[in-house]
Amino acid sequence: MSEKPNNFPPLPRFIPLKPCFYQDFETDIPDLHRTTAKRIYYLWMLNSITLAANLIGCLAWMIGGGGAVNFGLAFLWLILFTPCSYVCWFRPIYKAFKTDSSFNFMAFFFVFIAQLVVSIIQAVGIPGWGVCGWIATISFFGTNVGSAVVMLIPTIMFTAVAVFSFVALSKVHKFYRGAGGSMSKAQEEWTTGAWKNPHVQQAAQNAALGAAQGAVMQNEPQYSATPNYGYSNQM
Repeated sequence: MSEKPNNFPPLPRFIPLKPCFYQDFETDIPDLHRTTAKRIYYLWMLNSITLAANLIGCLAWMIGGGGAVNFGLAFLWLILFTPCSYVCWFRPIYKAFKTDSSFNFMAFFFVFIAQLVVSIIQAVGIPGWGVCGWIATISFFGTNVGSAVVMLIPTIMFTAVAVFSFVALSKVHKFYRGAGGSMSKAQEEWTTGAWKNPHVQQAAQNAALGAAQGAVMQNEPQYSATPNYGYSNQM
Protein backbone atom coordinates (compact mmCIF):
# COMPACT_ATOMS: atom_id res chain seq x y z
CA MET A 1 0.00 0.00 0.00
CA SER A 2 1.49 3.34 -1.11
CA GLU A 3 2.08 5.97 1.49
CA LYS A 4 -0.45 8.79 1.45
CA PRO A 5 0.90 12.26 0.62
CA ASN A 6 1.04 14.82 3.41
CA ASN A 7 -1.84 17.30 3.41
CA PHE A 8 -1.38 19.34 6.61
CA PRO A 9 -0.95 22.22 7.05
CA PRO A 10 -2.80 23.17 3.82
CA LEU A 11 -0.35 25.85 2.69
CA PRO A 12 -0.99 28.13 -0.31
CA ARG A 13 0.94 27.16 -3.44
CA PHE A 14 2.98 30.37 -3.48
CA ILE A 15 4.63 29.39 -0.18
CA PRO A 16 7.75 27.31 -0.98
CA LEU A 17 7.01 24.79 1.78
CA LYS A 18 5.25 21.45 1.65
CA PRO A 19 2.79 19.95 4.16
CA CYS A 20 4.50 17.97 6.92
CA PHE A 21 1.73 15.62 8.07
CA TYR A 22 -1.09 13.49 6.74
CA GLN A 23 -4.39 14.11 8.49
CA ASP A 24 -7.79 12.66 7.60
CA PHE A 25 -10.28 12.08 10.39
CA GLU A 26 -12.71 10.17 8.15
CA THR A 27 -10.26 7.47 7.08
CA ASP A 28 -7.77 7.41 9.97
CA ILE A 29 -9.96 7.62 13.08
CA PRO A 30 -12.55 4.96 14.03
CA ASP A 31 -16.14 6.16 14.30
CA LEU A 32 -16.28 5.98 18.09
CA HIS A 33 -13.23 8.22 18.45
CA ARG A 34 -13.80 10.61 15.55
CA THR A 35 -15.90 13.24 17.34
CA THR A 36 -13.47 13.39 20.27
CA ALA A 37 -10.45 13.63 17.96
CA LYS A 38 -12.07 16.47 16.04
CA ARG A 39 -12.94 18.34 19.22
CA ILE A 40 -9.36 18.11 20.47
CA TYR A 41 -8.27 19.42 17.07
CA TYR A 42 -10.70 22.33 17.46
CA LEU A 43 -9.17 22.93 20.88
CA TRP A 44 -5.75 23.19 19.24
CA MET A 45 -7.20 25.66 16.74
CA LEU A 46 -8.76 27.70 19.57
CA ASN A 47 -5.42 27.77 21.37
CA SER A 48 -3.69 29.02 18.21
CA ILE A 49 -6.34 31.68 17.57
CA THR A 50 -6.04 32.76 21.21
CA LEU A 51 -2.30 33.24 20.82
CA ALA A 52 -2.97 35.43 17.76
CA ALA A 53 -5.57 37.43 19.70
CA ASN A 54 -3.05 37.77 22.53
CA LEU A 55 -0.58 39.33 20.09
CA ILE A 56 -3.20 41.96 19.20
CA GLY A 57 -3.97 42.48 22.88
CA CYS A 58 -0.30 42.99 23.68
CA LEU A 59 -0.05 45.45 20.80
CA ALA A 60 -2.90 47.46 22.34
CA TRP A 61 -1.14 47.10 25.69
CA MET A 62 2.04 48.58 24.24
CA ILE A 63 0.20 51.41 22.46
CA GLY A 64 -1.67 52.24 25.65
CA GLY A 65 1.52 52.76 27.58
CA GLY A 66 2.72 49.26 28.40
CA GLY A 67 6.18 47.95 27.62
CA ALA A 68 7.29 46.50 24.30
CA VAL A 69 8.60 43.35 25.99
CA ASN A 70 5.12 41.86 26.27
CA PHE A 71 4.48 42.37 22.56
CA GLY A 72 7.77 40.72 21.64
CA LEU A 73 7.10 37.75 23.88
CA ALA A 74 3.54 37.44 22.55
CA PHE A 75 4.94 37.18 19.01
CA LEU A 76 7.40 34.55 20.19
CA TRP A 77 4.66 32.51 21.89
CA LEU A 78 2.56 32.61 18.71
CA ILE A 79 5.24 31.34 16.34
CA LEU A 80 6.62 28.85 18.88
CA PHE A 81 3.58 27.36 20.63
CA THR A 82 1.32 27.01 17.58
CA PRO A 83 3.44 24.39 15.74
CA CYS A 84 4.85 22.86 18.94
CA SER A 85 1.42 22.25 20.44
CA TYR A 86 0.32 20.51 17.24
CA VAL A 87 3.37 18.26 17.15
CA CYS A 88 3.74 17.62 20.87
CA TRP A 89 0.17 16.94 22.01
CA PHE A 90 -2.29 16.86 19.12
CA ARG A 91 -0.34 14.44 16.93
CA PRO A 92 0.16 11.94 19.82
CA ILE A 93 -3.57 11.82 20.59
CA TYR A 94 -4.38 11.61 16.87
CA LYS A 95 -2.04 8.62 16.49
CA ALA A 96 -3.33 7.13 19.75
CA PHE A 97 -6.90 7.15 18.44
CA LYS A 98 -5.71 5.90 15.05
CA THR A 99 -3.57 2.97 16.18
CA ASP A 100 -4.89 2.23 19.68
CA SER A 101 -1.44 3.02 21.08
CA SER A 102 -0.82 3.22 24.83
CA PHE A 103 2.54 4.88 24.20
CA ASN A 104 0.93 7.74 22.28
CA PHE A 105 -1.78 8.10 24.92
CA MET A 106 0.87 8.48 27.60
CA ALA A 107 2.83 10.97 25.48
CA PHE A 108 -0.36 13.00 25.11
CA PHE A 109 -1.03 12.94 28.87
CA PHE A 110 2.46 14.09 29.84
CA VAL A 111 2.61 16.96 27.33
CA PHE A 112 -1.02 18.01 27.68
CA ILE A 113 -0.70 18.34 31.45
CA ALA A 114 2.07 20.87 30.79
CA GLN A 115 -0.20 22.55 28.24
CA LEU A 116 -2.93 22.82 30.88
CA VAL A 117 -0.51 24.43 33.36
CA VAL A 118 0.64 26.91 30.70
CA SER A 119 -2.99 27.75 29.86
CA ILE A 120 -3.75 28.48 33.51
CA ILE A 121 -0.66 30.73 33.78
CA GLN A 122 -1.71 32.54 30.61
CA ALA A 123 -5.23 33.07 31.97
CA VAL A 124 -3.81 34.46 35.22
CA GLY A 125 -1.75 36.96 33.23
CA ILE A 126 1.47 37.77 35.07
CA PRO A 127 2.77 41.14 33.76
CA GLY A 128 5.99 40.87 31.78
CA TRP A 129 5.27 37.34 30.51
CA GLY A 130 3.77 38.41 27.20
CA VAL A 131 0.17 37.37 27.95
CA CYS A 132 -3.00 39.39 28.51
CA GLY A 133 -4.38 37.54 31.51
CA TRP A 134 -6.65 38.69 34.30
CA ILE A 135 -4.01 40.35 36.48
CA ALA A 136 -2.47 42.33 33.62
CA THR A 137 -5.83 43.31 32.13
CA ILE A 138 -7.59 44.39 35.32
CA SER A 139 -4.57 46.36 36.52
CA PHE A 140 -4.36 48.19 33.17
CA PHE A 141 -7.93 49.50 33.31
CA GLY A 142 -6.64 52.30 35.53
CA THR A 143 -4.09 53.32 32.86
CA ASN A 144 -5.92 53.00 29.55
CA VAL A 145 -9.49 51.71 29.38
CA GLY A 146 -9.49 51.23 25.59
CA SER A 147 -6.38 49.07 25.62
CA ALA A 148 -7.65 47.11 28.61
CA VAL A 149 -10.89 46.29 26.78
CA VAL A 150 -8.88 44.89 23.85
CA MET A 151 -6.73 42.92 26.31
CA LEU A 152 -9.87 41.48 27.89
CA ILE A 153 -10.69 39.48 24.73
CA PRO A 154 -7.60 37.20 24.80
CA THR A 155 -7.94 37.04 28.58
CA ILE A 156 -11.38 35.45 28.25
CA MET A 157 -10.11 33.19 25.46
CA PHE A 158 -7.17 32.00 27.59
CA THR A 159 -9.63 31.17 30.36
CA ALA A 160 -11.80 29.20 27.92
CA VAL A 161 -8.77 27.28 26.64
CA ALA A 162 -7.78 26.36 30.21
CA VAL A 163 -11.31 25.13 31.03
CA PHE A 164 -11.68 23.14 27.79
CA SER A 165 -8.20 21.67 28.24
CA PHE A 166 -9.10 20.41 31.70
CA VAL A 167 -12.32 18.86 30.39
CA ALA A 168 -10.48 17.22 27.47
CA LEU A 169 -7.77 15.80 29.71
CA SER A 170 -10.30 14.45 32.20
CA LYS A 171 -12.43 12.72 29.56
CA VAL A 172 -9.53 11.13 27.67
CA HIS A 173 -7.97 9.92 30.93
CA LYS A 174 -11.30 8.53 32.15
CA PHE A 175 -11.96 6.33 29.14
CA TYR A 176 -8.29 5.34 28.77
CA ARG A 177 -8.14 4.06 32.34
CA GLY A 178 -11.57 2.48 32.00
CA ALA A 179 -10.36 0.55 28.96
CA GLY A 180 -7.43 -0.91 30.90
CA GLY A 181 -4.66 1.38 29.72
CA SER A 182 -1.61 1.75 31.94
CA MET A 183 1.99 2.92 32.06
CA SER A 184 3.23 -0.67 31.82
CA LYS A 185 1.53 -1.12 28.44
CA ALA A 186 3.11 2.09 27.18
CA GLN A 187 6.52 0.88 28.40
CA GLU A 188 5.99 -2.44 26.64
CA GLU A 189 5.22 -0.66 23.37
CA TRP A 190 8.35 1.45 23.79
CA THR A 191 10.52 -1.58 24.52
CA THR A 192 9.24 -3.61 21.57
CA GLY A 193 9.13 -0.64 19.20
CA ALA A 194 5.53 -1.48 18.30
CA TRP A 195 4.50 2.19 18.61
CA LYS A 196 6.53 3.11 15.50
CA ASN A 197 6.14 -0.08 13.43
CA PRO A 198 3.82 0.77 10.49
CA HIS A 199 2.67 -2.84 10.07
CA VAL A 200 1.69 -3.10 13.73
CA GLN A 201 -0.01 0.29 13.53
CA GLN A 202 -2.01 -0.80 10.49
CA ALA A 203 -3.07 -4.00 12.23
CA ALA A 204 -4.11 -2.06 15.33
CA GLN A 205 -6.05 0.40 13.20
CA ASN A 206 -7.91 -2.43 11.46
CA ALA A 207 -8.69 -4.00 14.83
CA ALA A 208 -9.98 -0.68 16.18
CA LEU A 209 -12.16 -0.18 13.11
CA GLY A 210 -13.56 -3.69 13.48
CA ALA A 211 -14.28 -3.10 17.15
CA ALA A 212 -16.05 0.15 16.36
CA GLN A 213 -18.24 -1.48 13.73
CA GLY A 214 -19.04 -4.35 16.07
CA ALA A 215 -20.00 -1.99 18.85
CA VAL A 216 -22.42 -0.19 16.57
CA MET A 217 -24.07 -3.40 15.30
CA GLN A 218 -24.32 -5.20 18.63
CA ASN A 219 -25.50 -4.10 22.05
CA GLU A 220 -23.64 -6.73 24.04
CA PRO A 221 -20.06 -5.96 25.17
CA GLN A 222 -17.16 -7.08 23.00
CA TYR A 223 -14.10 -8.84 24.41
CA SER A 224 -10.70 -9.04 22.79
CA ALA A 225 -7.13 -9.79 23.76
CA THR A 226 -6.16 -6.16 23.24
CA PRO A 227 -7.74 -3.13 24.94
CA ASN A 228 -10.52 -1.34 23.13
CA TYR A 229 -10.51 2.40 23.68
CA GLY A 230 -14.02 3.01 22.35
CA TYR A 231 -16.46 4.71 24.64
CA SER A 232 -19.95 6.08 24.42
CA ASN A 233 -19.52 9.41 26.23
CA GLN A 234 -18.30 11.95 23.74
CA MET A 235 -16.80 15.27 24.73
